[in-house]
Amino acid sequence: MESRAVLAAERHKKGYNCAQAVACTYCDLAGVSEEEAFRSTEAFGLGMGGMLGTCGALSGAVYLASLATSDGNLENPSTKKASYALSRELLNRFEEKNGSVTCRVLKGLEGEGSVAVPCPICISTACDLVEQVLFPDTFLK
Repeated sequence: MESRAVLAAERHKKGYNCAQAVACTYCDLAGVSEEEAFRSTEAFGLGMGGMLGTCGALSGAVYLASLATSDGNLENPSTKKASYALSRELLNRFEEKNGSVTCRVLKGLEGEGSVAVPCPICISTACDLVEQVLFPDTFLK
């Protein structure tokens, strides 16, 4: 299967926030409907609730990591370690590529004041990571 990064970009242009654009683009692979992914990630936009914290595109990818990894066992949860490791890998690789995981820094609101990494690039990076780390057997290499 070819990359879905263009589909995520189209969703973002349509008004989806960065988290929604990423999560909704791959929701079928994670076993949830687009409406559920859209609703579940709405508050993650603009660095979580507009607080310019963790990048929304990255948050959408981490949301997908949870869905891909969690066993959903309410009585005896045993997948947290794997979920945390996958999340950490996504964060580390995103930071390596973009220089930060923080929306405030990526938007240039700290330091020089110019946008360091625009949202479309963050979304593209998050999509690349979703395809490489979460669903590597599904996408062309």
